[in-house]
Amino acid sequence: MTRTTWIFLGWFTALIATCGSLFFSDVMMLPPCTLCWWQRIAMYPLVFVLGTALLTDSSEAHRYGLPLSLAGMLVAIYHNLLYYHIIPESLAPCRSGVSCTTVQLEWLGFVTIPLLSLAAFALLNLCLFNVARKRPT
Repeated sequence: MTRTTWIFLGWFTALIATCGSLFFSDVMMLPPCTLCWWQRIAMYPLVFVLGTALLTDSSEAHRYGLPLSLAGMLVAIYHNLLYYHIIPESLAPCRSGVSCTTVQLEWLGFVTIPLLSLAAFALLNLCLFNVARKRPT
């Protein structure tokens, strides 16, 4: 695949993840926890960063996108470890509002909101690493 295709796939992933999180909170009325907010902070700008990279045919999209995507993935990994009780809930930053381990959605018995976020960030990192690998010299 070409560099532009990888950027487009990353942009489309960020767009779907952003729309999905807004759908969960604004349509389904599922309140986001603290860790969800941090993941949103990392995801939402990627729609604009990668969209701008597409429009300008930038070969440097990975320089701006990877730090956000990697940070979001680290938070998503931590969130999943909390959610599946691999690390104790006492380490959760959620002190007020909805808990980071509250089951709000579970499709097919295992697809959860934290897992969807982790999958989106993993795909974004794959795309951006391929953009970095395929950039012109």
